[in-house]
Amino acid sequence: MTLKERLTNDLKDAMKNKDQVRKSVVTLVRAAIKQKEVDERVELDDTDVMDIVSKQLKQRNEALVDFKKAGRDDLISQTEEEIKILLTYLPKQLTDDELREYIKQAVEQVGATSVKDMGKIMGILMPKVKGKADGRRINNLVSEFFK
Repeated sequence: MTLKERLTNDLKDAMKNKDQVRKSVVTLVRAAIKQKEVDERVELDDTDVMDIVSKQLKQRNEALVDFKKAGRDDLISQTEEEIKILLTYLPKQLTDDELREYIKQAVEQVGATSVKDMGKIMGILMPKVKGKADGRRINNLVSEFFK
């Protein structure tokens, strides 16, 4: 079953079970998929769909930070639930320790000596961890590696 098919089935289940949050999240993801397919006149595969889900997840995480700053408890709980739903459509997220191991391998591979080599490191690292970790988190761990 493709990721698009799974989203369609989950939407049907959410409507049957009257799960408004899941229905809303899945509808937004499916709309983003459809928009990209129409704009680019292509049929998206699972990798492309995961990119869209990752983008949606990033947006929710950024909004969550703002909601916490503003003390909006109502929006915090809803956004956290949406994040949990989006994570079910992505591969298992890597832990910091697992990411540090990937970073160590990438640093050794490019012979990086300082944070100035971050572009080379990220170029090797990102294809390996795509969809498994947030880019900002990876960036922070790479910077931490050279401290």
